[in-house]
Amino acid sequence: MTDQSALLVFKSQFEQEPGNDLARNWSSDTPVCSWTGITCSSRHLRVAAINVPNMDLSGIIPPQLGNLSFLVSLDLSGNKFHGGLPQELAKLKRLRFISFSFNRISGKIPSWFGALPNLQELLLENCSFTGSIPPSLSNISKNF
Repeated sequence: MTDQSALLVFKSQFEQEPGNDLARNWSSDTPVCSWTGITCSSRHLRVAAINVPNMDLSGIIPPQLGNLSFLVSLDLSGNKFHGGLPQELAKLKRLRFISFSFNRISGKIPSWFGALPNLQELLLENCSFTGSIPPSLSNISKNF
């Protein structure tokens, strides 16, 4: 699966598309590296960052995002994403920064966050997670 097709699956999960650049710009007719909120690595031209905070997006986070193997930064904060986080995100071994803050994401905080070897910052405030904080999250401080 290409980075573009993974992101198009992500877009297809949006329950409402706001009248902004993302709704028009994320299409198979536009190179993925020029999409609103997307930054690509200069060397490999692969998606390195998704930064779509406060865009009034809602829907679920699909497992296909786990195919973005060059992803370093994922900022979905300030939207209305809901449901649990797919296990496939654990494949994103290059991730350094994750923000799901101010969404409606629920379920238990995934223990696999602590297995992401490069993760330095994890922001989960104002979500609907339940249960205790997994002990594996103590590994995050050891990553930098």
